[in-house]
Amino acid sequence: MISRPIAFAGGAILLWASLATLGAQTRSLPPFFVVGICLLIGSLLSIRRYRDWKVPPRTLLVGVYGLFGYHFLLFFAFRHAPAMEANLLNYLWPLLIVMLSPILLPGTVLHGRHILAGILGFCGAALIVSGGKFALSGAHLGGYLLAIAAAIVWSTFSLLTRRLPSFPNSAVGGFCLLSGLLSLLCHSLFEPSVAPSQTQWLSLILLGIGPMGGAFFLWDRALKEGDPRQIGSLSYATPLLSTLLLIGSGQGQLNAVAASAIVLILGGALLGSLPSRAVSTA
Repeated sequence: MISRPIAFAGGAILLWASLATLGAQTRSLPPFFVVGICLLIGSLLSIRRYRDWKVPPRTLLVGVYGLFGYHFLLFFAFRHAPAMEANLLNYLWPLLIVMLSPILLPGTVLHGRHILAGILGFCGAALIVSGGKFALSGAHLGGYLLAIAAAIVWSTFSLLTRRLPSFPNSAVGGFCLLSGLLSLLCHSLFEPSVAPSQTQWLSLILLGIGPMGGAFFLWDRALKEGDPRQIGSLSYATPLLSTLLLIGSGQGQLNAVAASAIVLILGGALLGSLPSRAVSTA
């Protein structure tokens, strides 16, 4: 039987996997504009409990650090490095969740199988994101470092929510609201103004409800209730499912590289999601 935390994490991962497919209509829009609008829409998911948005300053700071800081660093990484390499380095975050768990969450023990699962997952993600062709260039070092920084921000944010005083899940709406406003501020400072079409507005709404909104509420529940070592390993299913959705929608095709990535990611996810009692040695 699937545990509640794994179900919440799986829901978030499924929504994130739909990002590329749902966002196809918004690729011509400035990224900070897209993130800002989507996060504002996402905040509306808990508008009925807006009183829960009032949280201690430290909690709010961690929430904005995660949602805004991650996207800010990632989008600037895409400006200063090729998208494929930047996206691959960004996918270090599931492995970092696994590796940083014993550091940020006292009492968490890192077993060898968790490390192996994270490495298998990252190798699979590397294949599926790069298509088997990957090369780093010193000319884009700044962009690479920004992408790694984004991965560090998301992984530490995901773990730090466990260290904070208890706060309601609906408070994530407040994180989305403030992060969305900051993103729109960046849009006004760094990007040209834009007038989305009706189709693009529909895509923005769907993104705000799903991968740029609802997913964050599910992720918060998963990390609060679950084992971050298992959830980190499972998270590598995100690029896999995203690719499968693109294939299903006619925007991609299955090849030997993708098939190899599927084996690696599923193997890592299964290994990392085994309960501790199912393995007798570390």
